[in-house]
Parts: sequence; C-alpha cells; structure tokens
Amino acid sequence: MQAPDTPDWLAISAEPLPVGAAADWAVLPSCGAVVLFSGTAREHSGDRSGLVSLAYEAYEEHVLASFSGIVADLRRQWPELGRIALLHRVGELSVGDSAVVVVVSAPHRPEAFAAARAGIDALKAGAPIWKKEIWGGEETWARSEQATGDRVST
Repeated sequence: MQAPDTPDWLAISAEPLPVGAAADWAVLPSCGAVVLFSGTAREHSGDRSGLVSLAYEAYEEHVLASFSGIVADLRRQWPELGRIALLHRVGELSVGDSAVVVVVSAPHRPEAFAAARAGIDALKAGAPIWKKEIWGGEETWARSEQATGDRVST
C-alpha cells in the first residue's frame, strides 16, 4: 500500500497496514502535530481471554464512501487539518496486528487529537466492516457499536 499525493489516504487492504509510513506521510511543514491511532488485535474480548485471531470482512465500495464522508466531516469541523489517513485491514489478523489506523496532522495538538478521536469513533460507528473472533475451535461475530444485518460492524 503506497501513500497518495493527496491530503487524504483512504484504503482497505489484506496486507499489513503501513503504520509508520502513514505517520511519516502526514508530516507537513504547516503542521506541528501528528496524531496516530492504531487499533491492534488483542488476545481477549470483554472478560474472555484466549482469542487466537480476528477476521475482518468489508464491503469495499461502501467502506471507501464511508471513509470519504468521515474525512469531509472532519475537515468541516477542523478546516485547518493537514493530512488524514483512514486505513483498515481485512482478512485474518494475528494478535498484535494492526487492524485500523487513523492519522491526522494539524497545526496544533488539540485539533489533531480531537480529529483523530472523532475519526476512529465515526469509523467504528459507521463503516460496513465486520469482525469475526476466532477462539480455537469456535468462531463468533463480534459485538460492536453498530449492527448491520446479520453481522456487527467494528
């Protein structure tokens, strides 16, 4: 996955997410703050431990449209933002793998932190991405912020 020559980097990928490259890409001479959020696969869900892996599925066309809407909202609320990256992984992830990356650059840290927080919250609440938890011999669709049909979005 290669960084674009545009102010917004929106992507889903079956490959590992370029966490460091996304942070480097967001650096601009006009921005003194870069905030990176990386959501990683953990070995538990709620109070249950022993998670082996996660698997994500996405409706790509709708995910990218959702990401575009999120970025437009962020830019309306904080017009001074520099670069914004919303990246999500699909397929099977091992514990410790990065599942989602949100990066925001801004002239000052309060706006960068607020926009990054709003970005991940909006992504988790509205993007059509589904998460399956794999527990050895058992698989379950994960509960999250938004129900979408038979599955629950992450």
